[in-house]
Amino acid sequence: MKRDANADPVIVFLHTPLCGTCAAARKMINIVEHVVPDVQLLEADVNFLPDIVERYQIRSVPALLAIQSSPLPAPEVLYRMGSVQDIVSFVRSVKS
Repeated sequence: MKRDANADPVIVFLHTPLCGTCAAARKMINIVEHVVPDVQLLEADVNFLPDIVERYQIRSVPALLAIQSSPLPAPEVLYRMGSVQDIVSFVRSVKS
């Protein structure tokens, strides 16, 4: 199925299972899902996605990868998830 060019981006939470920082980020993301309920948030273990890691040059986890419905603008990545507000700001900035 082809996505609508005006569709909201898909935001993917990239993590690994043994990453303590990823576990803390996941808790914040659970809150973000309630604060911004109309966003499509997915999650993926980067150990199973080497092609995605290489394609988008993911440098570390946890990370949020915002993939737009069209090739431009290029996907945005958030690595620093210091607070729920940081994540909410990122999600809202890529949605608009």
